[in-house]
Amino acid sequence: MRSREKDRSRIILGIDPGSIVCGYGIIKTVQSQESRVKTPNSKLQTLNSNTDTVYVASGRIMLPSKQPLNVRLRELYSNLTDIIREYSPYEVAIEKVFFAKSIKAALVLGQARGAALVAAASSGLSVYEYSALEVKKAIAGYGRAEKHQVQSMVSKILSLKTKLSADSADALALALCHLNTMKILK
Repeated sequence: MRSREKDRSRIILGIDPGSIVCGYGIIKTVQSQESRVKTPNSKLQTLNSNTDTVYVASGRIMLPSKQPLNVRLRELYSNLTDIIREYSPYEVAIEKVFFAKSIKAALVLGQARGAALVAAASSGLSVYEYSALEVKKAIAGYGRAEKHQVQSMVSKILSLKTKLSADSADALALALCHLNTMKILK
């Protein structure tokens, strides 16, 4: 059961999967000040409830390129499980499969995605998938935005002063895309 504080906030983990480098980003939504008033039918109604998005953490899971794929996948799963345990996200946003430079690269990426999906699923988390086009459009307003444009917008949205790695920025962009999508669906 989630605590009262978690009921008012939502922690989202974004994962940009990779078999050598996997980016992750964690954001939290926090209800800002709200005022509650009694309506004529004696029910409490919330006024002025805004949600602020706060940066929590981000980073890259670096996997040893010289190790066999099965060892890297196990390490990826283990690292993501540790991150999930540490930050207790409410849900996970992960990038959908896209066409890579070669069939082999696409298969390896798919296996890294699989390890990430199993880490989230084995922790009981809901998983949402977004294409790179959807993420870029949600963050930069243009589905064909360049990586540096997405990085810049993520930093602005989260009011970050330090430069993010491309992998971390992509993972945070996934989390932000998911948050925006959930707001629209409400």
